[in-house]
Amino acid sequence: MTLPRATRILGLDPGLRRTGWGVIERDGTRLKFVECGVVTSDSEMALADRLVALHEGLSAVIERLRPEAAAVEQTFVNKDPVATLKLGQARAIALLVPARAGLTVAEYAPNQVKKSVVGVGHADKDQVHAMVKILLPHSNAKGPDAADALAIAITHAHMSESSDRMASLMARAR
Repeated sequence: MTLPRATRILGLDPGLRRTGWGVIERDGTRLKFVECGVVTSDSEMALADRLVALHEGLSAVIERLRPEAAAVEQTFVNKDPVATLKLGQARAIALLVPARAGLTVAEYAPNQVKKSVVGVGHADKDQVHAMVKILLPHSNAKGPDAADALAIAITHAHMSESSDRMASLMARAR
């Protein structure tokens, strides 16, 4: 029987000004912090140039850290339609870059991330960040964007672990 090897997961919290990213490794039920940070764009730049900056920043993270899967937070509808459209464009970059790098890309709703990390779908940001520190004790997320990205990566680790277990059970049942 071959043991599953560790999987490196990139979590992305998309934003036009600040896109948080976090990389963890899942080895069975164990989670290990790798690195996290934020890719930024200058609000004085044209929208197209801002999207290029996000694309280049995320591409550099993927090239350097070599994740094998990615997870992106789904966007909730905002009251400001212009802001929602801009966030959607940043989110498109967050989906495109890992997909172009050949990664599978999963999407998770904010409440699903909160429930996966904290156990409650309506947890506040402070609770999520506190649990990220508990689940990844060596993490050094400076700011909410990177911490949210780590929470998204943790969610994917939990969900993929469940999927792996189900696949294993189904294989044994055959």
